[in-house]
Amino acid sequence: MRLKGKVAIITGAAAGVPGEMMGIGGAAAWLFVREGATVVIGDINEKQGRRTVAKLRESGGEALFQHLDVTSEQGWQGVVRETASRYGKLDILVNNAGIGILATVEETTVELWDAHMNVHARGAFLGTKYAIPEVRKAGGGSIVNVSSIHGITGSPTLAAYHAAKGAVRIFTKAAAIQYAKDKIRVNSVHPGYTMTPMTEPGFSIPDVMKAVMGRIPLGRLAKPEEIAAGILYLASDESSYVTGAELVIDGGVTAQ
Repeated sequence: MRLKGKVAIITGAAAGVPGEMMGIGGAAAWLFVREGATVVIGDINEKQGRRTVAKLRESGGEALFQHLDVTSEQGWQGVVRETASRYGKLDILVNNAGIGILATVEETTVELWDAHMNVHARGAFLGTKYAIPEVRKAGGGSIVNVSSIHGITGSPTLAAYHAAKGAVRIFTKAAAIQYAKDKIRVNSVHPGYTMTPMTEPGFSIPDVMKAVMGRIPLGRLAKPEEIAAGILYLASDESSYVTGAELVIDGGVTAQ
């Protein structure tokens, strides 16, 4: 029970129905509940999110779905307010919501650039901004921002995604320094190639899969649960002396 008594908001966690392909957020929601946390799932996919929450409750966990567009300031204010009102506090925030569209610099439109920056960078900023006062009231806690190995390295097929995930990476360090005095730890997780509902279409293309597998020393894709385990560590008190750090979970890709 590593999160016993903790209240957490996890964004982009709608895909968490057992027996179906889970996203990183959905896997984290299950892991958090199993470790004793109350979980609030914030997502734009209301139907899927409510199904996940129903399954979490059937398992004996305490969970709540809240419709949330992470680019909306009012949306964030409402979800944080509802969480604190219903459960009395907020200890943990996981900024996980994301999008990913393949496009080189020349192929990237302004609209595509803005979409990536809004969901990833603006989403993490707004979530952190409005979570901080409640986490401070709770006596401190943990904010985990899900970046990517593409926030550290480049690739032949992405431009806006790299920029947005890089922004999340460095924003995390700024927030960590600014709120360490409040006992609020802020860290980033950098997943490598992971099979999720978002990545499955790309990985189903034989040439893409061949190229990806050729870059992974461990020779396989990550499971969402393996990324969620890293998020759990940073959310828990086991990482009480860790802030402003980058946890890379990538099968060795960035070691090359």
